[in-house]
Amino acid sequence: MKNPLKDRRAGVLLHPTSLPGPRGQGNIGKDARRFIDFLQAAKISVWQMLPLGPTHADGSPYQCMSVHAGNPRLICLDDLVEHGWLPAAAACDAPFNDCLKLAKSGFDTSARPAQKGAYTRFKRRHAYWLDAYSLYQAIRQQQDYRPWYQWPESLRDWQRAGSASAQYAIQADQICFEQYLFFTQWSALHRYANKRGVALFGDMPIYVAHDSADVWSDTSLFSVDNTGALEVVAGVPPDYFSATGQRWGNPLYRWDILDKLDYGWWVDRFRTQLELFDLLRLDHFRGFEQYWEVPATADTAIDGRWVIGPGAKLFDRLHQVFGDLPLIAEDLGIITPEVDALRLAFGFPGMKILQFAFDGGEDNPYLPHNHERLSVVYTGTHDNDTTVGWFDSLDEEGKERVKRHLVQYRNEMPWQLIEAALDSVATLAIVPMQDLLSLGSSERMNTPGTTENNWRWRFSWPQIQPELTTQLRDLIEQYDRYPG
Repeated sequence: MKNPLKDRRAGVLLHPTSLPGPRGQGNIGKDARRFIDFLQAAKISVWQMLPLGPTHADGSPYQCMSVHAGNPRLICLDDLVEHGWLPAAAACDAPFNDCLKLAKSGFDTSARPAQKGAYTRFKRRHAYWLDAYSLYQAIRQQQDYRPWYQWPESLRDWQRAGSASAQYAIQADQICFEQYLFFTQWSALHRYANKRGVALFGDMPIYVAHDSADVWSDTSLFSVDNTGALEVVAGVPPDYFSATGQRWGNPLYRWDILDKLDYGWWVDRFRTQLELFDLLRLDHFRGFEQYWEVPATADTAIDGRWVIGPGAKLFDRLHQVFGDLPLIAEDLGIITPEVDALRLAFGFPGMKILQFAFDGGEDNPYLPHNHERLSVVYTGTHDNDTTVGWFDSLDEEGKERVKRHLVQYRNEMPWQLIEAALDSVATLAIVPMQDLLSLGSSERMNTPGTTENNWRWRFSWPQIQPELTTQLRDLIEQYDRYPG
């Protein structure tokens, strides 16, 4: 599909895990297709989601074990039953990982030659990341899921570990097969969405997790020593919200080495993501211009320092390979003129969060009358409270200030803010699903700085009534946010 940023559009923010479905989380099968049908009926033409990678135990999609791989927990087992690779009884009752192993056995014995050929071609086409990832996961299982930097020394280096890969061949092939299933199902969903006029909008974190196949397979590109220990880590400096800043703990890039390699690692990363998505949000965009480097031994981010990033050289290289990049720059927080200049030089839209609009004066850049066309407006993001929860948390003066700015909209919260987003001059307006369902704080997706009860929210189909579809369609038509 053509670049969705060329037209005024409306979108929804919903991670696939939040879809209805069995086994405690959504998947990318029939419920995802049903959700796309709802979007089409409501004239919502963009579906934004969080990173799709395999998560660690905390479930955070921002600390994945690979920047390329899909989360196998999103695989739809019913589709495997339809192929004849998985018994229906197992899909209902067996542990999820056992189902994937049964499906591999069923595939090996009953798949048609064309299907086996497709699997072989998938492994060949994705070998640039799949070889290392499958071996990493196979060793990780054998090592009781400990992080790679706690493995025996002979296994901490991907090249040395590769010499012993034969002993992990069966497990690695299982991992490859699961990725084949994910990418095949995702490709079908992508086609289904595009055929119905819906663009898929992904999210690319700037940094990778320390315990990831990406770092393990090429430690020379990251700020780790020869034992795998971190030397410096990512974060952000102290500000109004935090006197000690934020110490994220991710390894930083060795940009000098990446530059000498013509940014091939980033080219590969974008190649995978642009296969999966029509649009991408580039998280922490300011880190490409300048990033905050924190000593790994520090407990907080106070003692960090600013370091110059790759800037235009990286995006020039990506543009050379891929042409126009369908990217949205996450430019929240304190943004310098240099960061803004980098974004504008490549024509990347920035983000406008309406929940941030009502503090300060009339020059607040998030107020609707200060929006620019080259931007994406949100009522809130996955890190914000729901709009109902946010508004309820305001004191009476704050509520009155919001009402004065939104007086022209007839609805109550959250629909006043939704309508303000749709009315904005911003090219794309995104509303979290929780806001479309008028839900309160208990239904938010993530509370930054906490580790409990995040990434778990789900909706149910009875919450989507015909009146909601009609209301959305009418507003999207009113504010001219449906292309064609």
